[in-house]
Amino acid sequence: MTVPGSQPGVSEPRVAKPLPQGDLRLLETDTAKKLLASNVPARFAYVASDGTPRVLPTWFHWTGQELVMPTFISAPHVSRPAARLTALRSNPNVAVTLDTEGFPPSVLLLRGKAVIDEIDGVPPEYALAARRYMGTQAANEYLAQISQPGTRMARIAVRPTWVAIIDFVTRLPDGMGGVMA
Repeated sequence: MTVPGSQPGVSEPRVAKPLPQGDLRLLETDTAKKLLASNVPARFAYVASDGTPRVLPTWFHWTGQELVMPTFISAPHVSRPAARLTALRSNPNVAVTLDTEGFPPSVLLLRGKAVIDEIDGVPPEYALAARRYMGTQAANEYLAQISQPGTRMARIAVRPTWVAIIDFVTRLPDGMGGVMA
């Protein structure tokens, strides 16, 4: 069939269908790569032990497979382990968003299960995140202060099982007629 206005025998170029929300290949897009390398805090959502939803900003490091968000169990400046550790052990289902402040915002949404490993000292991902957020010199000074005997951290790692991108230009939220979640 010939489309009106086209030349017979000349095929129309195929337009690539956008990846659906939820597709892990969205992690390979320029938007995702930019946000995963940025110094915006991750907004980490989980269900607290009392059953209420919680969202907290946190440093992160993307390994290429996992979003790692270490937190303290004990250290010279820490009086008790982070409360989220108990909650995550009983319900590891989490959601994470990384987003820009400018307009239009770029948003990366992730879902997965948190896996917690306790580490003596400072996990390498925490040191990498500190350098990205603080700069090398300030991070090295900070890391020297916390890298003391007795420092223990929890390495909270989320391997995404669902990914979405919203950029308000090519990918709108579903409620605005965008790609379905």
